[in-house]
Amino acid sequence: MSPSLRLAISLALLPTAALASGAPSPELQRLDSVNVFGTAEDTQKAAGSAHYVDQETLERFNYRDINRVLRQVPGVYLVEEEGYGLRPNIGIRGSGTDRNSRITVMEDGVLIAPAPYAAPAAYYFPTMARIDAVEIRKGSSAIQAGPRTTGGAINLISTPIPSEGGGELDLSYGSDATVLAHGWAGGMGERFGGMVEVVRQSTNGFKQIDGGGDAGYELNDVVAKLRWVSAPDAGVYQQLDLKVGHNTQDSNETYLGLADADFRADPNRRYAASRLDNIQTEQNLLELRHLIELGDNTTLNTVAYRTEFSRNWYKLNDVLNPLNGSYVGIGTILADPATWADQYAWLTGEDSPANALRLRNNNRSYYAQGLQTVLGTRFATGAASHELEVGLRVHRDQEDRYQDDDRYRLQGGQFVLTRDGAPGTQDNRVGDAEALSLFVHDTISFGKWILTPGVRYERIDLASTRYSTATGLRDVVLSKVETEVDEVIPGFGATYLLSDSLTLFGSVHRGFNPPGPASGALSEKSVNGEFGLRWNQGATGVELVGFVNDYSNLVGTCTASSGGNCNLGDQFDGGEARVSGLEASLGYDFNEGGAVSVPFSLAYTYTQAEFRNAFVSSFEEWGTVAVGDQLPYLPEHLVHAELGLAGERWRLGLAANYLDDMRTEAGSGPGERTDSAMVWDLTGGYQLNDKIELYARVENLSDETYVVARRPAGARPGQPRSAFVGMRIGF
Repeated sequence: MSPSLRLAISLALLPTAALASGAPSPELQRLDSVNVFGTAEDTQKAAGSAHYVDQETLERFNYRDINRVLRQVPGVYLVEEEGYGLRPNIGIRGSGTDRNSRITVMEDGVLIAPAPYAAPAAYYFPTMARIDAVEIRKGSSAIQAGPRTTGGAINLISTPIPSEGGGELDLSYGSDATVLAHGWAGGMGERFGGMVEVVRQSTNGFKQIDGGGDAGYELNDVVAKLRWVSAPDAGVYQQLDLKVGHNTQDSNETYLGLADADFRADPNRRYAASRLDNIQTEQNLLELRHLIELGDNTTLNTVAYRTEFSRNWYKLNDVLNPLNGSYVGIGTILADPATWADQYAWLTGEDSPANALRLRNNNRSYYAQGLQTVLGTRFATGAASHELEVGLRVHRDQEDRYQDDDRYRLQGGQFVLTRDGAPGTQDNRVGDAEALSLFVHDTISFGKWILTPGVRYERIDLASTRYSTATGLRDVVLSKVETEVDEVIPGFGATYLLSDSLTLFGSVHRGFNPPGPASGALSEKSVNGEFGLRWNQGATGVELVGFVNDYSNLVGTCTASSGGNCNLGDQFDGGEARVSGLEASLGYDFNEGGAVSVPFSLAYTYTQAEFRNAFVSSFEEWGTVAVGDQLPYLPEHLVHAELGLAGERWRLGLAANYLDDMRTEAGSGPGERTDSAMVWDLTGGYQLNDKIELYARVENLSDETYVVARRPAGARPGQPRSAFVGMRIGF
């Protein structure tokens, strides 16, 4: 099998993000050393399942949606929300999929959530258009990233500074007046270099609001990088990188889904009561990275970072019950519109009494800052060679909630404000986290064996301060709760090279998720194991892995995105649970070396997930649980298949994704579920010359209609058939 095909099917890793002109030189690999988990050669010998989606694969379908990118990877679970991947819900090996709060997400090796310890479910994810490659690691090697090691880690690698001057402009237009404009330019001289990258995305959206309204979004993202390297004759090589980013989003998105009958009639409908729903976000990023080669075999890579993120999601929260003056959650209404007939009528636009619709200013701000450094060295002890990494992270982050409620009535299809809430009168609290992390990870090679012992230590200090909501001021402290978490997270992996083609591997490690500030829950803990093989021979590549995550304590977290009527931020101990399954990948080129290549790839995931103890929980996705009940939002089967044709100047690709149905609450037998679906994507491109390519793609080719989720409230649709045409220009 050719290296390019192995990359395309995610069975191997590239050394680093490759440029369109070919594989990077050793010097460029050093300059762009933002990979967390190593090189292609490392991955083929890794004691765990590892995948790398490279630049070539990303450009083939030109996806702007991280959900579609990650469907290529077995063992990764996704719950869609708005159809564009702006706020993804990603899980790995049954870790849970509410936002990305149960896995470690990084950009260029740095934690990227707005508050990774205090509030990991915050609504930010890097813009996919400017991501050059994606690393996915499961198994014991996830302890290198931390702090969340239960499922695994994802590292998004941004566009690197090119070794020579150049750039690229990518423009596309498609359904619902969707525009994607992405461009970058830069280069590297002898001592100095840099680049600037800009993304602009906008769409009118595919949903139609009763009575009219905007259901689309606008996104702007700018990143600038500067680099200095030491003189060629310097005794010690050093490199200094500065990265600055600014991201804004204005999205007319809602938590209000549809009742089942309305979904069947028109899945792309939105009720009138969601017309004012809107989220505005702003993110600022600053990183300063220093690399020094302390010797021929020793490097020290240090990065100082700070991110600031603010958001206000102004959205319908609940509806008045005039009988007692209380408010009914929108999810409750849509689950039983007959019982809540008046409230349902108001959702759909009928005239309502005063204060009937309560909209919440979910106004929150975040920051995260820290310093992390990794010392890497290679040495030998007798017949064994070692690649030792020692890492340190000192980190602090914060979530600041300063929220209020406004009340409206609907009159003649128009919103009339009847009560304007004062800032801070609904929720007025601050969550803080300070963390000290250490890890040691060694790769020991001798003969046909590769052993990878590692250990991580997390010391986390959490604090939650609640202020009075009577006035919204911060002069009265109602409570302050401080907690400490100390955790040692060991892991061990082993690889045996049976031949040049066949590798056996296995690993076991401690799964860990820390609790949130003042949650009252214990840390989530599990013992995770995997065993698998990789085989590469000629045009064929195979990876087969069995895994099990055995929880001693599974934790559920109440968030606005998970739905329900619990108090946001509350956490619940679910006790013992077990997630086990099988991951399989296959790649083959039917005409390797011919004038027209015919690559084929297949990724399959089988999962069983069940509770091992009985309990009753006010966490809506669990409720009353019996031994053997299935975990919610975990499909039994996932399949991704892709077939391509590629000539000297042209390419075609057809991808099929089978998405199994999922329970939306714990249980056994019949119950509320999402829909199973087969979603097809088609892409094609033609290279006019060395610099210009024309391309087109159709997403959801058969226009499949299906329920992707029933959270936060009501049934939500997948993206309908959408077509795009574009041009990519290199210079």
